[in-house]
Amino acid sequence: MRRVVLIVLLLAAVLAGGWWFDAPERLGWVETRRNGILYGNVDIRQVSLGFRVSGRIADLLVDEGDAVKAGDVIARLDAAPLQQALDAAKAEADALKAALAKLKAGARASEIAQARATHEERLAELENARLAHERAERLRPAGTISQAELDQASATRAAAAARAASAREALALLEEGSRPEDIAAAEAQLAAAEAKVASARTAVEDAALLAPNDGIVLSRVRETGAIVSPADTVYVLSLTKPVWVRAYVPETDLGRVHPGMKVTVASDTDPEQPYRGTVGFISPVAEFTPKSVETPELRTDLVYRLRIVVTDPGPDLRQGMPVTIHLRPEEEASR
Repeated sequence: MRRVVLIVLLLAAVLAGGWWFDAPERLGWVETRRNGILYGNVDIRQVSLGFRVSGRIADLLVDEGDAVKAGDVIARLDAAPLQQALDAAKAEADALKAALAKLKAGARASEIAQARATHEERLAELENARLAHERAERLRPAGTISQAELDQASATRAAAAARAASAREALALLEEGSRPEDIAAAEAQLAAAEAKVASARTAVEDAALLAPNDGIVLSRVRETGAIVSPADTVYVLSLTKPVWVRAYVPETDLGRVHPGMKVTVASDTDPEQPYRGTVGFISPVAEFTPKSVETPELRTDLVYRLRIVVTDPGPDLRQGMPVTIHLRPEEEASR
């Protein structure tokens, strides 16, 4: 009886060992690798959209679930304060531009003529003061005039000389024109004002929020009338292109895959209508198989991440959806 029990246990061990060695075939992973099949998930990019300037939302033109095209206006701010800032910047720039033009043009001919006439007038006054002083000096020794009158004549002559010198310098400045340093300073002030105008104009343009790419509105985070800043999200957009598939390949099969390789991607929704794709990226760093990857391979095995770009995605490919990737035979044969 004991011998029979031993024989039964031996047969059971043999059968169990056979099942164990055949387990990879049962799990399908060996067959999967032989047939050039990988598993992955759809990875659709999302972008949070907001205004680049602060303000009050005036219009929200799309809602959740709406499809948008790249360049579509999807929201607007109240642009009145931004337009007023632009008008003020333009006025300041215009004033500085006029001042610079005046400096470059120099004095007008009539202004120079006026300054020359003033100089000649001051010279005439100086000559009269000089003659009066000479007469006073001749009369003083005889006691005809007092010392105070002589002193007054001297002061009058000195004042006339100072006015004549001032008129001469003013005429010389007008004839010489503006200094290069003054013109350079005015040009720098005008450049700063024009930069301010450009910034204000950009702010007015930024009052319109544009869709950066084709996509579907996932979330409408703000409502009309809300005050927002550049850090605030107004919409969350799911990009319809490009659609990427994140897949993983074990190290033993890494040589069968290369960037630019053509593949087909099939979803469980319609496996008979696969999409064409291209391997766009292979990670140079190995990692452990993530638990989200639906593959029969042991979880502790190292794999390399792939990024597959789907050429012409359809609406049935959604974020996180599991898909099956088939390596195309002609691509494998070329390796």
